[in-house]
Amino acid sequence: MDNEIQLISDGDGLAVIGNPTDVERFLLSEGLLSLSEDFRWQRLGPILSVGAGVARAGSEIAANSGRWVKLTEESAQAIKKFGLRESAKTGLSTGVIKGNKGQIGGFVEIVKGSGSLLTNPAILAGAAGIMAQLARQHEMNEIKDYLATIDKKVDSVLRAQKNAELAKVIGADFDIKSAMTIRELKGRVDETTWSTVQGRTHTITDALGWALLQLDALAERVESKTKIGDLAKMAKEAESEVRELLAVLARCFELQDAIDVLRLDRVLDASPDELDGHRLALNADRQDQRERISRETGHLMARMDAAAGAANSKVLLHSTRSRAVVGSINRVGIAVDDFHGLLGIEFGRHSLEATRWWDAARDPGQLKNAAAEAGHIAFVGAGVAGLVALKVLAKNATKRDE
Repeated sequence: MDNEIQLISDGDGLAVIGNPTDVERFLLSEGLLSLSEDFRWQRLGPILSVGAGVARAGSEIAANSGRWVKLTEESAQAIKKFGLRESAKTGLSTGVIKGNKGQIGGFVEIVKGSGSLLTNPAILAGAAGIMAQLARQHEMNEIKDYLATIDKKVDSVLRAQKNAELAKVIGADFDIKSAMTIRELKGRVDETTWSTVQGRTHTITDALGWALLQLDALAERVESKTKIGDLAKMAKEAESEVRELLAVLARCFELQDAIDVLRLDRVLDASPDELDGHRLALNADRQDQRERISRETGHLMARMDAAAGAANSKVLLHSTRSRAVVGSINRVGIAVDDFHGLLGIEFGRHSLEATRWWDAARDPGQLKNAAAEAGHIAFVGAGVAGLVALKVLAKNATKRDE
């Protein structure tokens, strides 16, 4: 007898629906079982009143099990072999795998029969909503790990600011965590619970905007430094400041993810026929925020890299400080890359390489820069001989360029 497993992918994750044994066997064969988690399939109960074939759909939900797995780049490629069919309207890719005697694999057949859960629009919308929740909860856990790794106390950063609006983020955190706890205990989000958090979105977006403005101001301060000593000091300070601001941004995304989870649960209970519209709107807003982060952090690194390039052009007279500037800005770049990876943002910055002194001594541009700067420095004693030699090297370099 053929056994069916129904697959749903939204690009972020994969839901596998079917007989519990078959679901487990499929995930095991694809190396995904240890990465999967319960799909909360039974949570779709409230949506049954919307779709046709309520009794049949209800019995199928009761008889089936579901598991969800976050898709990585590698696992997403592996799933492509099944040829799931994407809907332009919902953005979901669906299909069915059939196997004989419980041996799942081999081919995909797109569901056509009316008995399949994937042909029930209400059930499919509900499943997609749960998948969006699981993706956000997965990201929330990753953000917690990220904040623990960089050891930045976000509340302390916020308390240190004079902006009273930022302090509200701490209160929002308390309210949202409380609502998430109630959700776990009750299995749903009622109107009372939702009312305590629904106005907190503005608090989070205000904090996010503040952090982005601070990153821009930091880039301007680094960019404005013309003396290598000032630039080295500013770049060093930027290492810690950028990490603190990225931590604030990460906390904002964590809290926004939690609100999205609560919102989708509330819609599932109160207006299940509107669930798909809310899911798509939240996904679009989520993508817009990531694109804004990508733009702003990209501008930050472009300006800091330019400052590092300026420092790297003055190696002959400031070898140690030039290396320090390049090192600090590279570490800022690594911190930004780590943050991008956390949010699934692609970023292709390459670390800068500090110019060695002996390489700089053979570079006409370096010699000219050093001679120009040395012309404004008062030298005494043995320093005069060094200045004369440096100017001779610079003059010779100029002749070679002509």
